[in-house]
Amino acid sequence: MKLYIVNGSPNCRKVQALIKQLGLDVEIEALGFLDGDLQTKEFLAINPNGMVPALVDGDFRLWESNAIMQYLADKKQGNGVYPNDSASRANINRWLTWEQAHFNKAAGGILFEQFLKPNLMQQDSDPDKVAEHTSNFHRYAAVLNNHLASRQFITGDYLTLADFALASIVAFSGVVDIPLAEYPHISAWYQRVNQIPAWQQTAPPAAEALGKRAVNS
Repeated sequence: MKLYIVNGSPNCRKVQALIKQLGLDVEIEALGFLDGDLQTKEFLAINPNGMVPALVDGDFRLWESNAIMQYLADKKQGNGVYPNDSASRANINRWLTWEQAHFNKAAGGILFEQFLKPNLMQQDSDPDKVAEHTSNFHRYAAVLNNHLASRQFITGDYLTLADFALASIVAFSGVVDIPLAEYPHISAWYQRVNQIPAWQQTAPPAAEALGKRAVNS
């Protein structure tokens, strides 16, 4: 199997952390975000959206980070992070969907405006967009914070795919103005995730390596 990523991408990190957690044999190739690697004919044949992560497993191509995590988790039965019973999976899937539809969109919007645009795209941040994304973040962070008041991890007392998915964007709270300090239960939960070796081993690279090409990173 081969996973295509961009160094520093939160959606890629969640998949990389799962690979480490499960001990899967997956070759990882980091594409050059600024070099046009995501728009080449070869890569668009893998993911016509021109986005990462993207997984190749033989003749099978898969894109969308949470779908890739679900697929990889099924490669290792009894893994604990994606149980086989339908209720547990539905609960995890609910949070994976919520992460992409709401939480990631809000926090990721702040990251895009305050970090990606000025640092990688040489564009000015839009204060109105930042304000809009921040307002949405508060709306959804309140939901997550209340949910975590009585839980160690997203779905209960053990780590699942949902934790890696949601942690991927929370990790940037120290880089841009994601107001995490106002939500103590989210902060405490993230500190627990941050102690997991697989998460530590997939920390974003140094700033000069963000978006740069690399193989087997």
